Amino acid sequence: MVEIGPIWTQEALRDSPHIDAEKARKVQGMFAAIAGSYDLNNRLHSFFQDQRWRRAAVRAAGVNATTRVLDVACGTGDLAEAFADAGAAEVTGVDFTPEMLAIARDKGRRNSGAPRADSAGTSISAPTARTSVTYHQGDAMQLAFPDQSFDVVSIAFGIRNVAVPARALAEFFRVLRPGGRLVVLEFADPTNPIVRWGSNLYTKRIMPWTASMVARDASGAYHYLPRSVSTFLQPREFAQKLQETGFEQCSAAPLTMGICVLHRAVRPKNQ
Repeated sequence: MVEIGPIWTQEALRDSPHIDAEKARKVQGMFAAIAGSYDLNNRLHSFFQDQRWRRAAVRAAGVNATTRVLDVACGTGDLAEAFADAGAAEVTGVDFTPEMLAIARDKGRRNSGAPRADSAGTSISAPTARTSVTYHQGDAMQLAFPDQSFDVVSIAFGIRNVAVPARALAEFFRVLRPGGRLVVLEFADPTNPIVRWGSNLYTKRIMPWTASMVARDASGAYHYLPRSVSTFLQPREFAQKLQETGFEQCSAAPLTMGICVLHRAVRPKNQ
């Protein structure tokens, strides 16, 4: 765990963190601070739903033995490794924070040679070894890959952390081949008022303190989380941004009563 002092203070979060001129630096610093406990907090504070959401993203992507996948803001590698488990031909993970990538690479080494599994998590036999994931440090707004390099681009709980999300979406569009799929997992404010009340109580009052204690975090990362969700684009607005970027067949599927939303979009075959 990297010892880092306050990054997201109450004053810094008074306004939307998405307009903070230092957002990129702060996001990188907070993830460096919480990398060591990131997986544990994800499991505990999603009530072990986070892996189910990732499996849903893999199913929505429709991977097979010829699919090339790019997982952006891959963090500790959970989604990238799930694509490898599902039998994708090639999986590449990109993240902004070296400390997160170090954990992803360790996870990948442990998983190498393991039997493949389908998107539901059931082991299946395969004539070849499990796909290995290649991890790189990089910026979602400036991907170091040629045009039309991938069949699938994914990003899980990362698009709201990008300094300029529209630039990242344009990059996703660029590196996808025509007909390629984009899958995005992101938190949202549930539309049901009772569920929204309960979610707000948990994410804004309880989780910031309990997650910070688990992580022994002083950066304010888990105070940033609910503020970054409530001030980010809601599902209908995000779908509009996807369409403005050029994507078609844009859909938004609520998961776990709308706490999480699975977005899917396609780059048109004639572009």
